[in-house]
Amino acid sequence: MADDGTLDLQQILVYLPHRYPFLLIDRILSHTPGGEITALKNVTFNEPFFQGHFPGRPIMPGVLIIEAMAQAAGVLAFRTAGVEPTEHSTFYFVGIDEARFRAPVVPGDQLILKATIERRIRTIWRFRTEASVAGKVVASAVMMVAPEGGKA
Repeated sequence: MADDGTLDLQQILVYLPHRYPFLLIDRILSHTPGGEITALKNVTFNEPFFQGHFPGRPIMPGVLIIEAMAQAAGVLAFRTAGVEPTEHSTFYFVGIDEARFRAPVVPGDQLILKATIERRIRTIWRFRTEASVAGKVVASAVMMVAPEGGKA
């Protein structure tokens, strides 16, 4: 990790078990353990989901925007907990509230993902998340993650 809080793709792969085509973060732009994280997803026409969602009018599925925000939250949870990931340590997405979709995300967009820790109760981490394109919020949610086996 660079001193400025950024993480490149190879560093992200240490924290997330996801791989193509389900890895939905390209770069961590900044993060503060215990605070917040900002990540980037470059949305390209080559994404496999655009083949069927929707032909002739490609729109990124909202559930994948939610998943991208959850992946950012998972990286922040690991960085905050200060634990090294292993093949048996994963933060699972366990709940969502207040999910809202405000605008479509299309090929060529740069999706900026933000997650802020609201609180941690025992092993459940609660995050306020949002996704934006060109400074406009396109989706937001409150989500919860928990570590595999309840330890982190």
